[in-house]
Amino acid sequence: MFADVVGYTRMVEANEAQTLRAFDDICAGLVRPALEQRRGRLIKLTGDGFLAEFRSAVSAVECGMAIQSAMAARAAEPHIAFRIGLHLGEVIEENGDLYGHDVNLAARLEKIFEPEGLCLSNAVYEAVRGRVGGHFEDGGRRALHNIERPVHVWHWAPENRSYGLSGPPTAGSPPRPARPSLAVLPFTNMTGDPAQEYFADGLVEEIITAIARLRWLFVIARNSTFTYKGRAVDIRQVSRELGVRYVLEGSVRKSADRIRISTQLIDGATGNHIWADTMNGPLAEIFDLEDTIAEGVAGASEPKLRSAEIERARRKPIANLDAYDFHLRSLPHIVAGTAHDIATALDLLERAVALDPAYALAYAEIAGCRLRQWLIGASVWSRAAGLTRRVRWSVS
Repeated sequence: MFADVVGYTRMVEANEAQTLRAFDDICAGLVRPALEQRRGRLIKLTGDGFLAEFRSAVSAVECGMAIQSAMAARAAEPHIAFRIGLHLGEVIEENGDLYGHDVNLAARLEKIFEPEGLCLSNAVYEAVRGRVGGHFEDGGRRALHNIERPVHVWHWAPENRSYGLSGPPTAGSPPRPARPSLAVLPFTNMTGDPAQEYFADGLVEEIITAIARLRWLFVIARNSTFTYKGRAVDIRQVSRELGVRYVLEGSVRKSADRIRISTQLIDGATGNHIWADTMNGPLAEIFDLEDTIAEGVAGASEPKLRSAEIERARRKPIANLDAYDFHLRSLPHIVAGTAHDIATALDLLERAVALDPAYALAYAEIAGCRLRQWLIGASVWSRAAGLTRRVRWSVS
């Protein structure tokens, strides 16, 4: 049995102490007792999950069902959810830990089903069929990351499952950060060549690294987004689970000696496409192409994300705006540059710094607006007034 917490990295960033305390409480009060009741052995805690071993497949499945049912009914905050994978096979035990192909396969299984459920290999299902209650759904044969052959899988979920289902965000969804946030999903390998998986995965890592250099944008770590690899997902659900506003997805296709990369940027709240593009290059220069595409996606995404953020702020009720949104609303007026627009921008920026006295970018924009007013004759420079304003800003 391999279990993993959904969206753990994002939850730790939002509130590390609360998340760690909740995970420890769940392990002590729920996971360990469930394992003991069914003669399961906790091999190790992985920080954001656990690995366990059982003497029988029936005990393992019953334990997994008990854990997931209890987790789905848990009302305490934060709403933590597990994914659990179960596989029957040979293992190697060394220094109190388990190793081997079948352990890796169990770890892959937990990543391909919805939160609060179980994903069973066919070996486990055949061992428990007719011996445990509950409805198991045939998931068909699935290709798993770094597993040579597709695996036939079965799914089970408790009736009270609630995490990640369609509907408005719940208290259990990770909170979205104040600045715009993006998740880059694993790219789909459409080449038909499993050897090209490394290129698709490496490309996503390069794109995440390139976009992470944009200091105004929060990018979800690779470990969180790669839990969606090989799964057909609803972008709006991904947005809720990871607590992000935008999702970037793509695909890799090989034709003869060339590679084609298709990418699309999607609004996580509505599912609407913001931007899409296709880039091509020679397969012989695959590593240089990886860098070029990563930089191209990052460069093309930035203005589209900024435009989307400005439009989002424009639609937001004025009473609900925060400092960042006031700054966004000022940008179109700064670009317009008329006396009236600059005055409007200054009003918005002054509201931004009133909410956040340490907002350096807003202060810089105010300085630029003041200079623009002086250049177009919309204001008269006063050395005394200018010095007073500069002193007030530095003190704040």
